Amino acid sequence: MAYQALYRRFRPMTFDHVMGQEHITTTLKNQINSNNISHAYLFSGTRGTGKTSTAKVFARAINCINNTDGNPCNECEACKGLLEETIMDVIEMDAASNTGVDDIRDLREKAKYPPSKCRYKVYIIDEVHMISKSAFNALLKTLEEPPKHLIFILATTEPQKLPATILSRCQRFDFKRISVKNIIKNMEVILEEIGVKAEEKGLNLIARNSDGAMRDALSLLDQCLSFSGDELTNNHVLSILGIVNNDIIYNIAESVIEKNTQKALELINDIDVNGKDINQFIKDLILHFRNLMVAKASNNLENIIDEPEEIIDRLKEQSNKIDINRIINILKILSDADAQCKWSSQPKIILEVSLIRMLNESSSLELRELMERVNTLEERLDKGNIDSNASLERQINKGAERRPIAPVENTSPDQDNQDTQTEASSDSMEIKDAANININMDTIIKEWNNILKAIKSERIALHALIMEGKPVGYKTGTLTIAFDEGFMFHKEAIDKTENKEIVEGIISKCLKANIKVKFIMSEDNLENNDDEQDKKLIQKVIDLFGEDLVEIEE
Repeated sequence: MAYQALYRRFRPMTFDHVMGQEHITTTLKNQINSNNISHAYLFSGTRGTGKTSTAKVFARAINCINNTDGNPCNECEACKGLLEETIMDVIEMDAASNTGVDDIRDLREKAKYPPSKCRYKVYIIDEVHMISKSAFNALLKTLEEPPKHLIFILATTEPQKLPATILSRCQRFDFKRISVKNIIKNMEVILEEIGVKAEEKGLNLIARNSDGAMRDALSLLDQCLSFSGDELTNNHVLSILGIVNNDIIYNIAESVIEKNTQKALELINDIDVNGKDINQFIKDLILHFRNLMVAKASNNLENIIDEPEEIIDRLKEQSNKIDINRIINILKILSDADAQCKWSSQPKIILEVSLIRMLNESSSLELRELMERVNTLEERLDKGNIDSNASLERQINKGAERRPIAPVENTSPDQDNQDTQTEASSDSMEIKDAANININMDTIIKEWNNILKAIKSERIALHALIMEGKPVGYKTGTLTIAFDEGFMFHKEAIDKTENKEIVEGIISKCLKANIKVKFIMSEDNLENNDDEQDKKLIQKVIDLFGEDLVEIEE
């Protein structure tokens, strides 16, 4: 006899063998026992969850002479004939290859005839959403008022594509994804029957990578058994499926949490050198950080995370080392990487770029939190929504902020005296019009560190923003400050009217002139620099040949 795949060889023979769909099998058994059978059923759910298998069991059960508690006996003439396919009263039809009106018309003509040996004639139509709209219309009347001997079982993975007129004529049953525990349990029963030993870790890997589909799990198990022989180990499964060891995923997550760039890049390189699937690894990493998020947000993980107890304990321990907002940010970055890898020939580079983003994301996240706290406090101050003691304390602190005590630094006494004199005199200096004072970029660059210190003493949150920018141009009282790519948040935050006015006031005070500030991104600055260089070059040509001999074209 030719070899049969495990998922075909061990297909469920009764409702009790259908794993993880008790809400459906119990209902169907009750209908059979009470002889309350409908004329049309719709089985929907993801692939490999038992839709077709349940339909076949149901077809045998309603035609079985000796059914027990709603289950087929699989021994009577009707059951044996249907199992051996010698009785043609149960017809399986693939809608993907029979989509037209002519196919449905042929079905209607044959459906009129009563069953040859069984009580009911059953049509099992798989992937029914593939039928065309006109074919559905041709099926409507038969589906609404079928002969007494006729039962339809429609199966689909995409019920939303079915017309409402079809859905309203069927009893709908939604098949759930099968849990990891149920998949492992079924695999253990099968392995015991065929006489093969297997490590639980290996079976857990297969179950997790089957995406809740029993058929997928048994197909993977079949493939692994072909490689391993009489004993299946965890390493066999890792080798066959190209999956990264769970310890490596934990180590990379740990290096991201600790911001250890070198270690993380080395681990990714090892994964690539060993021929592991980068796309699958990103999916595994997404699942791991999702589990960390759940572990951080919930106390009852056993009902949410379908993992062994030792893994859950490990997740709890690691989740205590990272903030939940950072986990959410990391998940967004990994999701973007997963989407990009589908179309990229260099998934490793995408993963490395994403890794660097994950390691540097926390700084901007902390900055956002700091800005939110500062804005909240300022709003409360503006509204006066603060008690008298807190108000008094804030006034004291505010006065202290205006004239902060400088931290102790390893500087010379002369330098300290010079800084003190500069700060004292700056308060008493009159601020003049910038046009009347000789200010240029050299002046601004020399004073830039003092400007940053002054901003820090007034508003530390604004200092955190502006320190990522740099002065790139000055013209007639307007200072241009540019931010590099990746610091758009800083630019937008400091460019808000209230923040910009504070910065302009401090810079004007430091330079003793009325200064306006313009914030840009570095790309804008490059374009402006090109224009300035063009103007300088044109002026040189005019100086060399004379204005009368030079013609400028746009």
